[in-house]
Amino acid sequence: MKKAEQKLTLDGPTSYQIKVPGELDARWSDWAAGMTLAVESGGDGMPVTILTGTVDQAALHGVLRRLYSLGLPLISVNRSEG
Repeated sequence: MKKAEQKLTLDGPTSYQIKVPGELDARWSDWAAGMTLAVESGGDGMPVTILTGTVDQAALHGVLRRLYSLGLPLISVNRSEG
């Protein structure tokens, strides 16, 4: 049996994972639409901040705009299951 595909909409929340270089601490969580922040070491030993959470499209765009305004390039933005 195939698992039913989740229909993406502009108004429904979806889980995302966003990775950016550098280290943002937990104080940025409210600023990032309540997403959870974790810092890991990247492949080159430099820190990478991973933001995870369930947000709608408007909140996702807001977070991406804020990261852009900080001058942080995106490593990845992925929709995750769940």
